[in-house]
Amino acid sequence: MKEIWEDIKTELKNQIPDHSFKMWIEPLVYETSENNAMVISAPNFFSRKRVMDYYGGLIEKELTNAGGNLNRLKIILSEKREKPSKDRFDVNPQLVLPIVDFQPQNGRRLRNDFTFDNFVVGMSNDFAYSAALAFACRGESGRHSLYLLSDTGMGKSHLSQAIGHHILSHSKGERVYYITAEDFTNEMVRAFRQNCLDKFKQKYRDGCDVLLLEDIHFLTGKDRTQSELSLTLDYLLDARKRVIFSSCLRPNEIPKLSDQLRSRLSCGLISPIDPPDFRTRVRILNKKAKEKGYDLPVNVIEYLANELTDDIRQLESGLIGVVAKSSLLGVAVDIKLAESVVKTISQKRKKITVEAIKRMVCKEFNVTEKDIVSGSRKQSIVRPRQVAMYLSRRYTDSPLQAIGKSFNRYHATALHAIGVVEKEIKNNGAFQKQVEILGKKIELGNF
Repeated sequence: MKEIWEDIKTELKNQIPDHSFKMWIEPLVYETSENNAMVISAPNFFSRKRVMDYYGGLIEKELTNAGGNLNRLKIILSEKREKPSKDRFDVNPQLVLPIVDFQPQNGRRLRNDFTFDNFVVGMSNDFAYSAALAFACRGESGRHSLYLLSDTGMGKSHLSQAIGHHILSHSKGERVYYITAEDFTNEMVRAFRQNCLDKFKQKYRDGCDVLLLEDIHFLTGKDRTQSELSLTLDYLLDARKRVIFSSCLRPNEIPKLSDQLRSRLSCGLISPIDPPDFRTRVRILNKKAKEKGYDLPVNVIEYLANELTDDIRQLESGLIGVVAKSSLLGVAVDIKLAESVVKTISQKRKKITVEAIKRMVCKEFNVTEKDIVSGSRKQSIVRPRQVAMYLSRRYTDSPLQAIGKSFNRYHATALHAIGVVEKEIKNNGAFQKQVEILGKKIELGNF
């Protein structure tokens, strides 16, 4: 029977992509046969679930073609899995690092719903999902860094945090730290000002086993932070610890990035995530609807999936909009209702342009459009320009290059402006309120 399984694996290798075969089929091991079923073992729960969901029917078909009395597949968990020792379970698995005297950012909490089980896999993200799961399950493999690459709203944060959740639940002794590149920068600056830089270095180099670093592109132009991060990555990777990066830009596309840091970011596996296709969008909507307890007709789900194609957040917005409008108006969820919601979303997306935002910001700050695109470095001109770039990035699909060009600036300047505004929003309540008001005007179409 073991020979039959090896023949089946050979057939499967010719039918599915090579990376999928190596990830999911190759680790499976023949165990025994019972009651017309072939019993094989998988290395972990996620592997078993993935094989049953995506390849179970294909394997059973090959079993039937092989002849004999076996026509069913049964997958069990391997008994050879490493069992954590009691001592390892006694270690606190939470996101805790050595206590230091200064007040650091203690990292961000992982979202409870950002797990591998809740991630909808399709052709657009299959490779990234496989890479992330392999990275989480096989810490002793050759690669110790992973770079998740996608536009906003495609799921890179979900996969990054899913890795953290998996490691925390399966390797209790490992210390996982999740933080954004901007928070890392702010923490380092505080440590430097308070003369606690050595404790800051110790925290990341000696007190962290897995580092999840989001939005790495925001380090553009921050030379001191880049230098310190490069040294920290050397320590972590030399110690065979794991690092996960995420960004909307490839390492070679991030402006004003040091060669040392660019090299370290590029040494790991870069896993792109593309926009979901129609079938994946349908599955995403069905899963979101089930999680929230919504009961939507199939034709409404398919209509939303066909019309809302930009990103996952837009899908969620359409789903919530349909249910909310149905509840408020007391009408049934049907195609007509869905069309009205999609029309609203599409109109907003079409109306919101960089030029429209520029005009609104000029009016708000009482400056001219000529001033905002000029070379002036007066604070009264620079601040409106930065806000306009920030809002353009947030509310339009325009790439950084296009946004920068619209203001007679390079895309690196646009990226820097966005970072400045995000930092100011956190530290200045009045400024935050002003930006929120502008954002609401854009969302309501009042500009």
